[in-house]
Parts: sequence; structure tokens; C-alpha cells
Amino acid sequence: MSSKKNKKAEKLEKESEEGNIEYKLKLIDPTATRFEHLVTQMKFRLQEGLGEAIYEIGIEDNGYPKGLSEKELKLSIETLKKMALELNADITILREREGDIGKVTEVLVRKLAEEDFLEIRIAVAGNVDSGKSTLVGVLTQGKLDNGRGLARVNVFRHKHEIETGRTSSISQQIMGYDSKGRIVNYESLNEHSWTKIIEGSSKVLAFIDLGGHEKYLKTTLFGLTGHKPDYVLLVIGANMGIVGMTKEHLGIALALKVPIIIVVTKIDICPEHILKQTLDNLAKLLKMPGSNKIPIIVRNVDDVVVSAKNIISRRIAPVFLVSNVTGENLDNLRKFLNLVPAYKMWDEFIDEPVEFQIDETFSVTGVGTVVAGTLMSGTVTIDDELLLGPDEFGNFQEVKIKSIHNKRLQVKHVVAGQTATFALRRIQRSAFRKGMVLLGKDAQIKVAREFEAEVLVLYHSTTIQENYQAVIHCGTIRQTAKITKMNKEVIRTGDKAKVRFRFLYYPEFLKTDRQILFREGRTKGIGKITKIYYEKLPPKP
Repeated sequence: MSSKKNKKAEKLEKESEEGNIEYKLKLIDPTATRFEHLVTQMKFRLQEGLGEAIYEIGIEDNGYPKGLSEKELKLSIETLKKMALELNADITILREREGDIGKVTEVLVRKLAEEDFLEIRIAVAGNVDSGKSTLVGVLTQGKLDNGRGLARVNVFRHKHEIETGRTSSISQQIMGYDSKGRIVNYESLNEHSWTKIIEGSSKVLAFIDLGGHEKYLKTTLFGLTGHKPDYVLLVIGANMGIVGMTKEHLGIALALKVPIIIVVTKIDICPEHILKQTLDNLAKLLKMPGSNKIPIIVRNVDDVVVSAKNIISRRIAPVFLVSNVTGENLDNLRKFLNLVPAYKMWDEFIDEPVEFQIDETFSVTGVGTVVAGTLMSGTVTIDDELLLGPDEFGNFQEVKIKSIHNKRLQVKHVVAGQTATFALRRIQRSAFRKGMVLLGKDAQIKVAREFEAEVLVLYHSTTIQENYQAVIHCGTIRQTAKITKMNKEVIRTGDKAKVRFRFLYYPEFLKTDRQILFREGRTKGIGKITKIYYEKLPPKP
């Protein structure tokens, strides 16, 4: 089974160049002009890969793995080191393999820890009791679980979560990698504060731990749509198999077009035949037409590198079989997380007007009102004046940014794609509601109660007609809407249609091409906004 999977992985590696941050070259004693040219190329590659790139040494221009002799390889790596030094970067050898006449080596080049680090958000989803919080605890703390929930205690936010062992809210934990790929969280016997982790990291992974129980589905959906994750890490209990909310969370991740990483936990207590059954069911589920993914069971470093380079294409789903108690295969998962590239490219949104989606609010003693969320576009600096809204009447009001924190570290500015918390002047926490945004004064400020979307019904027990009501999730927006018009008389499971929705309570700030999810009981549907009906709202009384 393993060799079969590895052949698949090798085939994929040859086939798919999409999303690879790699450069194929032969670096042996270049001239000064050639060296300068190579440094310029590396600079471009590091910018393109947001601070990291993978180089393959010993590959011909046509992609043939010819390989280099020991002496040539050593000279090439020395040249690569000098190039990296010019750009304040480090190199790490990932793997060596045999070429036709010599060795082929893959090398990771990563910039040293600076003020701007590469941030990757990973939403951790899966059925209740599959071990999501325990996995996050083990990865971020570096200590194995005792089999009775020791590792998850630091991940929980509320007392009732510790008592029941079930996550009901969205919690975040971070794990930092330095330029050499070492985990910063583990480098001291004492627990690192977020500030220390950020200061020593070139790449930071933010784990968004979501609830697995069905009654917390609306919170989980909010985490998947509002926090804009780069990847969804789907956790499956080996002894439980594909049950309950596993299919639900997988379906949502597929609908949102987010790459998926699968971790099968509890392999230490699972009988061999049950594990095989779980893996067979998983393979069937992933190969279904709606999913159409190739599962690759990651067993060694070769599988890790191949999976990390190809995951961005969304054609594969790497599967890790781990135990949080014995630590089996956790090293492969850590190596993989070190190599995963950023999925979304935010550079094109930096120069656009500011749009900050608020997902949480706090009232901090001595500071005042604090809002947390994701900056979708633009750049925000301290003392900027932004517009907060829409309120229940569709109006916006001016607020001033007092201070900015990114991952609990005070910063002077944030750019598109980063998560942040802003302390605001002149505003009470009671003025906020779900779906509010902060906009730049140069943004197009229009709100709407009605919009048109192209939708696909994932599941409905009977038929959907006009006047049907469902909860709409669009980014941080969560509000009930009614269908006012359809281009078909009725729609059923699997049907596509053009539908016009009307929000029942408040107008919202919407943009075309944004994805929506709608749900009501067991009914689920996805869609994309195609047209917005802006209306002139009466001024606030």
C-alpha cells in the first residue's frame, strides 16, 4: 500500500508544477556577474513565496533528474549559502535522492526573522471527540498528551470546556518556525509567550481551533468563513471513523475551496482492521466526484516534501496517521507544516481602500473597546481615522485607531491578509454587531438588504421555493435572509439556480464575487454573489 501511494506521489510531483515554489538550477562556481544575476533571481523568488523558496539542485532545464557528483553538489550548496547570506536568509537541506549520474538535493531558503513574518492560518475541524484541541495542544506546547486530556487544557478558553472536554468557542494558538525550520515554541523549558515566539520566528502558523459538536456548528461555520483560513486541517479519530460532523466540515471546506490536510489521530488505541476500514472509507470519500482528491498517506520525508509542494493545487489531500500520546508520526506532520506555502496572495489588495472584517470585540480595562479581525485590503496605521458600520440603519460612524496588535505583539501598521486587534477611540462595545466592518474614507460606502447569487443546494430534504428563509454566512456576516425571487419554480438537492435574497433585519456591506453559505436545520447550500441591489437608506433618527 505504501509503495503504491509513493508512486502516486512521485507521479504527481512530475505532473504538477502549479503552486511549487521551486527553482531548478546547477550552481557551480558562478562568475561575479552570474552570481549577481542568481541573487536577483533568488530575491524575486523569495518575494513571490512570501519569504521562502524551495530550490532543486541537480535537475536539468527539461526537468530530468540527472544529479551532481559529491564535489559539484558541495560547491553548489556553498554558492546557494552565499546567495542566501546576501539576502539575509538561511538554507536548510530538505532531502537528497539519487539522480541518473549523481545526487539531486532539495533546499529550503527562508528569510531570517524580521518585523514582517509569514503568517499561515490553519482551521482545525472535525467531529466531536476526534482530538482536535489535543493535537493543537501537543503541536504548540511540544509535550505529549497523557491520554486523559492534559494537552488540551491550555487550548480551552472557558471553564465548561475544561469540564466537558468539548470546544464551544473559537480559540487560537500559534506555532513559530525560525529560518532553519526549528520550532521556536520548543526552544526553552519555560512556556514561551506569544511575543517571544513572534520575535524569533520567520514563519508563524495560527491554529484556529473549532468546535466539533453539532450544536456549535454556527460558531464553526463562522470560524471557517470569517477567519479566512489558508488550510483546513480535518481531524479524524481512527477508532471512530468518518462519522457525524466529519463529512459536514469536509463539505464546507470543499465548498470554500480551501486546501485540506487530514490527520488521523488515536492510532495507538485503534485495532489494525478498524484503522484500515477508516482509511478505506476516507479514500472513498475523497475520491467522490464532489471532492475529487488523491489521498497520499505521508510515511517519510519524501512524502512530506512532495505533499507540501503540491497541496496548493488542491488535487491532493495528505493524510497523517498520528498518536498524541506516543508521538508517532508527529515529526512528519511538523516537517510538513514547516514547508506549507501561503495559499492566498494578498499583494494585489495592499493598495486598495481599507476593509477590515470584525470577528470579535472586547472591552479591556484601561484601554476601552478593542476589535479583532482580518484586514481584507489596504494598510492601517496608528491614528488612522476609519468608518465603522453598517449599524441597524445602514449608517457608518468615524472611529480612530489608538493602537494595533498583531498576534499580541504591538505593531505600527498592518497590511492586507494579516489578522490584528485595534483599540478604538470614541466608541462603546455595545455599538457592535456581527457583520460590521471598518472601511477607509476612500472606500465605496454602500450597503444593501438585497442581493442576487448563483447557488448550489448541497442538501435539502424536499424542495426550496420563494419565501424560504435561511441563515446566510458571508465572511463575518451571519443573518437570516428570505428568498424573494428564483429563476426556477423549485430547487432541490444538487440543483443550481439564480436566487435573490433579502436580509430580514439589517442592511450589510457586501461585495460581488464573495462566497456565501446558507443553512437551515440540515439544509446546506453554497453560492457566489453576482449582483447587489444597493438602496438609499433613510438617515439614522
